[in-house]
Amino acid sequence: MVNYNNELDPMLTTSDVARILSVHINTVRRWSNQGILKSYRIGSRGDRRYRKEDIDEFFSKDNRGRN
Repeated sequence: MVNYNNELDPMLTTSDVARILSVHINTVRRWSNQGILKSYRIGSRGDRRYRKEDIDEFFSKDNRGRN
């Protein structure tokens, strides 16, 4: 039997991503809305979550100059 729990990485919140990228939380939301930063909507409220791999890829491309 496969244990899927070991394959799932915890998702980051918008606040986590803002802190990692050293930008304001609204900048993260705007980048998400514009499709610059990939996000996932979860729960009935549609909260945004981000995969660490996606953030690492975004950061490595040095897209932080976009505002």
